[in-house]
Amino acid sequence: MRRKASFPMTALADRPTVPSPASALVCRNCGAEYPLGAQHACFECFGPLEIGYDAAALARVTREQIEAGPHTLWRYAGLLPVGQSPATRVESNTGMTPLIRADRLADELGFTAPIWIKDDSANPTHSFKDRVVSVAITAARELGFERIACASTGNLANSVAAHAARIGMPSIVFIPSDLEPAKIIQTAVYGGTLVGIQGSYDDVNRLCSQLSEEDEFEKTGFVNVNIRPYYAEGSKTLGFEVAEQLGWRLPGQYVAPMASGSMLTKINKAFKELVTAGLVDSATWKVFGAQSAGCSPIATAFDAGVNDVTPVKPTGIAKSLNIGNPADGPYALDAVRASGGAMAAVGDDEIREGIRLLARTTGVFAETAGGVTIAVLRKLVEQGRIDTSVETVVFNTRDGLKTIDAISESGAPTAVIPPTLKGMREAGLL
Repeated sequence: MRRKASFPMTALADRPTVPSPASALVCRNCGAEYPLGAQHACFECFGPLEIGYDAAALARVTREQIEAGPHTLWRYAGLLPVGQSPATRVESNTGMTPLIRADRLADELGFTAPIWIKDDSANPTHSFKDRVVSVAITAARELGFERIACASTGNLANSVAAHAARIGMPSIVFIPSDLEPAKIIQTAVYGGTLVGIQGSYDDVNRLCSQLSEEDEFEKTGFVNVNIRPYYAEGSKTLGFEVAEQLGWRLPGQYVAPMASGSMLTKINKAFKELVTAGLVDSATWKVFGAQSAGCSPIATAFDAGVNDVTPVKPTGIAKSLNIGNPADGPYALDAVRASGGAMAAVGDDEIREGIRLLARTTGVFAETAGGVTIAVLRKLVEQGRIDTSVETVVFNTRDGLKTIDAISESGAPTAVIPPTLKGMREAGLL
C-alpha cells in the first residue's frame, strides 16, 4: 500500500480566533495517535481515524458562548476540529433545523412520553449532509486542498456540488449511474464535474479511494476518504442542537437511520462530549439504529449477536442508505449494544408506510431514509424493544422530494370533478 504524507494542518494554527479543541487523529481500533492532517487510516493497523479532543479545551466552552454564536452549526465551533476562524468557515446557513414535537405520532404509536422529530430536511440542500460537508470543506481549505470530491449515494453529491459552487472551488463528484433522477439533476445543476459509475456505491467508493492516492489528485480533498475524520465530525452537530433545543438536556433515547453507521455513532459521541464539557448534566440514553431490509448488514449482525459486519449487495428503494460494506458498522454495533438499545430493518412497503405515517401525523415529508426510521420505530414498539415511556428523538435526515417516485402511486387527487357544487356532491365531498 502506497502511503502519502498527510498535509500538516498548519493553516489552523496560523489563523484561529479561538484555539481548536482537536488534539490528534486517533485510531479507533488500536488507539495510535497522529498529528492533525489529511489522513484517514492508521499506519499501524489500517483502522479508521477520528478526531481526538483535549478535554480541558472542551470544558472551556460555555452555553453562553454557544448561544451568542451564529444561528448555524458554527455556533459549536468550540466543539469542532476546524472553523474556529470565521474567515475559513464554509458558511451556508446549515444547522439549527427544527426539532418538532410529534404528539400525534406519539399517540398513534402508543407513547406516553414525547417524540421529537429532528428535521434536517430544512438544510440548504435538504439533507443532513450539509453538516458534514460544511465541516469537511472548511477542513479542506485549512489543509490547502484546491479541489473537493466525494463518492456518494446522492445527497452528499448534492451538498458537495452546492458548497463548492458557493465558494468557487472546483468539484468532482462520483455517483452510481442509476441514482434517482432528482438527485442527479440537483447535483448537475451546480456546474461541477459529475461522474456516473456503472456499479454500486461500494464500487464508487473503492474508485475514489484509489484516486485519492494518485498524483493527479494530490490537491483534491475527498470528503469521505482522505479528510473523512473531519467530515464525520459534522454529524455531531445534530446531537449538539438536540441538547440545546431541549433546554440543555439529553433525551432518553434516539432512533437514527444507518448507511455507513457514522451518523449514529457521531450523535452518540456528541452526547458524551457535552457531558464531558459540562454543558449538560450527566445522563444515560439508549441508541437505536434503522436500516432497509434491502441493505441491512449492520442490523443483521446485531440480530445475530456478532461483531463482524458481512458485506451485502444492496437492493430496495432506500438508495441513500445502500452502503453494502459500511465502514462504521462495527462502531454502530458497539454504540447500540453499550447503550442497551436495538436495531431493526424494514422492507419497501413498510418504508412507504413510514413516509406516509410521518407525513400525516407531523406534516413532515421524508425521503425513503426517513421512512426507514419511522417504520423501524413502529416495528420496535410492536416488538416491545423500545420503551414508550421515555422521551425519544427521531432523526429525519432528508427531504421527500428527493425520492418522490417511491410513493408516486399515492400522489393522485382524492377526486377530479367539474367546478360545480353538483360535482362536489357526486364525489361525496359535500
